[in-house]
Amino acid sequence: MTTAKETSGDAPLIEDLDQLAAHLASGCKPKDKWRIGTEHEKFVFCRTNLRPVPYEGPSGIRAVLEALGEETGWSLIMEGDHPIGLKGEGASVSLEPGGQFELSGAPLENVHQTCDEVHRHLDAIKKVCDPMGVAFLGMGFAPTWTLDETPRMPKGRYDIMRRYMPTKGKLGLDMMHRTCTVQVNLDFASEADMAMKFKTSLALQPIATALFANSGLYEGKPSGYASWRAHIWTDTDPDRTGLLDFVFEDGFGFERYVQYMLDVPMYFVRRDGSYVDAAGQSFRDFLKGELPAAPGQKPTMDDWEDHLSTAFPEVRLKTFLEMRGADGGPWARICALPAFWVGLLYDDDALAAAWDVAKGWSREERETLRDDAARFGLKAEVGGRTVQDIVLEVLAISRAGLKKRARMGNLKEDETTYLDPLVKIAECGVTMGEYTVERFFGDLKEDKKALFEECKY
Repeated sequence: MTTAKETSGDAPLIEDLDQLAAHLASGCKPKDKWRIGTEHEKFVFCRTNLRPVPYEGPSGIRAVLEALGEETGWSLIMEGDHPIGLKGEGASVSLEPGGQFELSGAPLENVHQTCDEVHRHLDAIKKVCDPMGVAFLGMGFAPTWTLDETPRMPKGRYDIMRRYMPTKGKLGLDMMHRTCTVQVNLDFASEADMAMKFKTSLALQPIATALFANSGLYEGKPSGYASWRAHIWTDTDPDRTGLLDFVFEDGFGFERYVQYMLDVPMYFVRRDGSYVDAAGQSFRDFLKGELPAAPGQKPTMDDWEDHLSTAFPEVRLKTFLEMRGADGGPWARICALPAFWVGLLYDDDALAAAWDVAKGWSREERETLRDDAARFGLKAEVGGRTVQDIVLEVLAISRAGLKKRARMGNLKEDETTYLDPLVKIAECGVTMGEYTVERFFGDLKEDKKALFEECKY
């Protein structure tokens, strides 16, 4: 869950709706300017008791952030007296509600650079955290601890969400505090290119969910799902999640997405460095100066950017497209996700072939697939085919797209090398979530310490 930017300077008032669509359209750029932005979240835990790390304390989240800032030279992001993140080198580190660390990477030219960025980041946190007895866990859902055991980070935005989430769904607080994801942010050339990429990636997002499923444990027991994290999103808040049927309609474009966002209830308004609770209120009322949380005030473009960050569909549009369907996982899979989507979406032939895979699915099939991919992983079916079969086809399309890009790394390999871990999963038909459950209750004999040691970075 990517947070809004932490500071808000002066920004122009919104005078008409055309500005809102124009903001989204400002992301259009020529192909040679397309970049790759990878984000990944991870759990922070104490290696002695396997509990999540609190904010305060000598080995707490605050101490980790401050030490990481000293190690990297990155600047602290503050909210009041609390460090809540870091920024540097075109990237940032932010805190998720339960203390999960998120690296929001810089916009980079190829997957090799993304993988190098992740490697540097993980090396830095290991150097800082090893002396503290703290480590980071790569999974889609916290495998053993309860919601009550999970700490709360001191961010005003999250306080508002904690109050509001339980009014909209049963699992919103779990989403906030006990899930981790990896996502990739990709560019588009035009409105038509955006629409094609949006509907293709949205239709195939459950395929990625199955392929990257890595949350089979819930409080030390089988969750019953290959991806419990993905299931959580089906009962979080129907006003701001899901597969967005309108994206598949003829004529979809920036203006239609604006109308969707205007119908998404608000969370907050930021004024004078503080978050004002506007949960459930209407941005349309805000445009008229009738927002109860800010009477008489009208929104700025900063307010619009904030609001765009409060919708959580499986693919999200800002001035780029965010692929949001994957569980967190080990280092190789962090690199694999951008490779998977870049191969599909950054080559015209691959994009057309990827859409051909999914274009015949009905609305009902897409919705069923979303549920079944979370529960059954690669064993789910759609259109008379198993997801495993579809994944193998889609991986071949992605590989062809990456081959055509021909971006070489230091080892004289192209970006297809990052798909290899996914091919192994697809060929065996067992997701990491299912494998972890089998291993935990089999060879590891329910030894939580052994599980954490195997799954940590």
